[in-house]
Amino acid sequence: MNDSSWGAPPHTGYWGPSEGGPVQGAAPAGPAYDAHHAQQTRPMPIVPDVPAHGGDQDDDRGAARPGGPLFRDEMPHAQPYGAVPQKPDSMPTPDDAQQPAPAPQKKSAGRDLGAAIGVAIGLGVVIIASLFVVKAAFVGVIAVAVVVGLWELTSRLQERKGIKAPLVPLALGGAAMVVSGYVRGPEGAWVAMALTALAVLVWRMTEPPEGYLKDVTAGVFAAFYVPFLATFVAMMLTADDGAQRVLTFLLLTVVSDTGAYAIGWRFGKHKLAPRISPGKTREGLFGAVAFAMVAGALLMEFVIDDGTWWQGLLLGLAVAVSATLGDLGESMIKRDLGIKDMGTLLPGHGGIMDRLDSLLPTAPVVWLLFVAFVG
Repeated sequence: MNDSSWGAPPHTGYWGPSEGGPVQGAAPAGPAYDAHHAQQTRPMPIVPDVPAHGGDQDDDRGAARPGGPLFRDEMPHAQPYGAVPQKPDSMPTPDDAQQPAPAPQKKSAGRDLGAAIGVAIGLGVVIIASLFVVKAAFVGVIAVAVVVGLWELTSRLQERKGIKAPLVPLALGGAAMVVSGYVRGPEGAWVAMALTALAVLVWRMTEPPEGYLKDVTAGVFAAFYVPFLATFVAMMLTADDGAQRVLTFLLLTVVSDTGAYAIGWRFGKHKLAPRISPGKTREGLFGAVAFAMVAGALLMEFVIDDGTWWQGLLLGLAVAVSATLGDLGESMIKRDLGIKDMGTLLPGHGGIMDRLDSLLPTAPVVWLLFVAFVG
């Protein structure tokens, strides 16, 4: 509102124009004024339930109101006549005064740590008990993990892509592959892999030909990705210090993952592969390498027969790189499928495949380095 109109002598329906208008006190009359001055005088706001001119509200027309606007729709930042106007952006708004400042958000770890730790301890007990009591029992643990991983992978492929990789020949061939690798070594593993691929081709022939190529391709991929790579863990076990080698392999992979998680969560700022796995950072990769190299030097020096610390450094570096690539590889698969986890069997971890992602590609690397370093 224009405050220069306040304090003029009262006239019915009109309190006088602004300083540039007609003489105050003379009420303009007729439509001529309305047509001439309609754009020069700001209309008074219409306020509901206000008494007509001459009532109690007129007592304050000659003086400034002690506080608050005269009308409900008057802008809160309106200034009295003659006051220096303030910049609109420097005035606090009622919303600013009423809304508290947002509290800083705490950095979240992104997973249920309690459940994850509990499941990890349970899996560790099963692995250690089977590994150092009866080696054959640990081979059975590997076979079970392979079958469950195949079930998760083929189920997600069918749900998200309509790809029907035959599970029955994959499960039977995968278990046979692990046992063959333990009993007959690399030759047995390769023969079992070839027979499993052949079984997938034949099994799929019992269904209509539509989608045959993509189904059998996914089946052969699943046979190589899960059971064949897992066979190298069973082959580590055949050495005289096989239990120690498998334990070293598992510990290095876990330490690498833990180092990447801890350092990346605390210091991670630069994304490693944002299009594949936005949560992974370069700082996390450095943490994985550092943790794994230190652990590798200690394990090779004090756990592996005839091992040396410098071999452990190389082994730790290789594990950190292969585990990270394996994790990124499964992240690529899950991103293509549009899912976050392969399953929900392990609370705090996801599915079995979400735990095997870094172990599977690391197994042949560790097996090969053990053969090269200590035979």
